Amino acid sequence: MQALQIEHISKSFNHFKAVDDVSFSLDEGKMFALLGPNGAGKTTTMRMIMNIIVPDAGSIRIFGEPFRESHKNLLGYLPEERGLYPKMKVLDHLQFLGEMKGLSGAEAKKLAREWLERFDLAERAQKKVMELSKGLQQKVQFIGTMLHSPRLLIVDEPFSGLDPVNTKFMKDVLLEMKKEGKTIILSTHMMEQAEKLCDEICLINKGKAVLQGNLDEIKQAYSQNSVTVEYRGNAAAVQNLPLVESLNDYGNYMEIRLRDGARPGELFRLLAESELEIQRFEAAKTSLNEIFIQAVKD
Repeated sequence: MQALQIEHISKSFNHFKAVDDVSFSLDEGKMFALLGPNGAGKTTTMRMIMNIIVPDAGSIRIFGEPFRESHKNLLGYLPEERGLYPKMKVLDHLQFLGEMKGLSGAEAKKLAREWLERFDLAERAQKKVMELSKGLQQKVQFIGTMLHSPRLLIVDEPFSGLDPVNTKFMKDVLLEMKKEGKTIILSTHMMEQAEKLCDEICLINKGKAVLQGNLDEIKQAYSQNSVTVEYRGNAAAVQNLPLVESLNDYGNYMEIRLRDGARPGELFRLLAESELEIQRFEAAKTSLNEIFIQAVKD
């Protein structure tokens, strides 16, 4: 079954068109990346899926049906702008959120305690939300988002503000939910995480869907002539090589797209003859970060 089917949705605010004729669908049990630069229309799209705002045109179907009130208990939404009540105690807050999603008070409290233990927050259960750091507040809100075990989980920038340890932990929880058959829509600027986690993507730019589909197929289509290079030295001259179509340089690592007809071996020869110290040279699939930059630029 399709967990979500979006057909030709549009939304304007006054004279600004935030979302312009966007369509995509998502099968159950998949993790889907909704990507785009700031102001592209991602958050507006997610809010329309949640029925927080209504499309001006088009349709949205949840598990094969138009949005109904009963769907709210099947959905979980973690917005980018976090929204917790700062003066409530953590455990009480989670119980409240669980009851809002149809759990009994006892069940919500039991599940909240279990998740707080797992997130290493059990000792803070009686603390007020305002007494926690922003990172810990984010973990609390994430628990509240998934406490009722939603079939469709929508998370907007879930890794923002987290250290590497907690980023990995959050990633592991999302993968666990996917293995359980949950459907997840992930919106993030951390392209590496989206690339490793997601089966499909939709890239929105200026309100329009400019690239969408299976991630492996998209990477294959963009990777006909690309290489990655790890190096030491000054790589400023590489951009001007006639073989190079575009280059993304991170200081000691480059993602290079070659011009049509050029061969990776030709580039390797030129780099080997330069003053660069080449530590790794690999013809590889283009990274999602490079695809993102190229698709938005195009």
